[in-house]
Amino acid sequence: MPSQAPVGEFNLTRLEKVIYGPGKIAALREEMERRDRKRALVVTTDVVAELPILKDVTGALGSRCAGVFAGVVMHVPRKTTEDLQREIERLDADTLVSFGGGSPIDSTKVAMFGLLDKRELTHIAVPTTLSAAEYTHAGGVTDESTKVKSGVYDPRVLPRTVINDPVLTLSTPDWLWVTTGMRALDHAIECAYAIRHQPISDALAAKAISIFVEHLPASIRTEGDERLAHRGNCQIAAWFSIYGAMNTRFGLSHLLGHQIGPRWNVPHGVTSCITLPNAMRFMANVAPERFGPIAEGYKIPFDPENPKPAALACADRTQEFIAQFDVPKTLKEAGVPREEIGEIVKPITRELEHMGVVDRPLTEAEVLGLLESVY
Repeated sequence: MPSQAPVGEFNLTRLEKVIYGPGKIAALREEMERRDRKRALVVTTDVVAELPILKDVTGALGSRCAGVFAGVVMHVPRKTTEDLQREIERLDADTLVSFGGGSPIDSTKVAMFGLLDKRELTHIAVPTTLSAAEYTHAGGVTDESTKVKSGVYDPRVLPRTVINDPVLTLSTPDWLWVTTGMRALDHAIECAYAIRHQPISDALAAKAISIFVEHLPASIRTEGDERLAHRGNCQIAAWFSIYGAMNTRFGLSHLLGHQIGPRWNVPHGVTSCITLPNAMRFMANVAPERFGPIAEGYKIPFDPENPKPAALACADRTQEFIAQFDVPKTLKEAGVPREEIGEIVKPITRELEHMGVVDRPLTEAEVLGLLESVY
């Protein structure tokens, strides 16, 4: 059978610049000057706000720092984004500098979304974890009453500039660094086997996986300049893992995590450690032919004529990779009560149906089976 020419469409984002390397937080001043921005609000958590690295950010902003909002919490409750909106308006901010992990970045996006009709805001992201939220125009937000997470989607909330300075990540706890690295690995894998996968996302996914395999363990086991080098490489891998995601979307592991996380207050990096290997095994039975880039990243031989053995081997390799780290690997270890897991079956099934990220519909029994398999 003759090969066919690729057919598709790839939409670029509004991200204009990624600045990376030790000491590059100093470029924040130049970014403000270049854009003629005068009043920046730094958005972060109370924990990060207490660290000396906050002064690296506020110092780079200098007189252009209008204030610091340290009210961000995990899973982005709606109330905190409303508080942030009020602070943006009170300070008459023209720029938001999200500083920290995915929660500050998503909180910034959600708050911006609610103000799009009122004011023009520039978003600059300074990540200190590997969540890679800074590369998407989606922001997750949780309804406090139902503990169900939903999202906002708008190209205008995406950071225009991302500054990856590995020096700022040295204060990040190892468990958080590793679990967000697993979240990024999850991005790469689910971009690769996505129904809407793209040539660019395939290539970047394979590279991201190989970089994480080489550098993530070393990024917490080395010291000094060597540790800094490994962390910088991990930041590159996180970027690669998600660059095509708004074109491909994600898959089963992510949708499980979307509901597990806010329901039982489990960090999304931890949910990836729990759900990814078995989600991969499920997809290996559904679409093994799309595991080629994943196998490439792991250096596993891949036969397009008989792809399932390699696809299952990729799932096993992922489980082995996660196993070397001191992180929760089951729902039980994450403190989820077994008798409650059935409560998220319907939201997961609905989201799977709405997002269309698996080749066929999943029954509620299959979703429950997946949750039980990772308990």
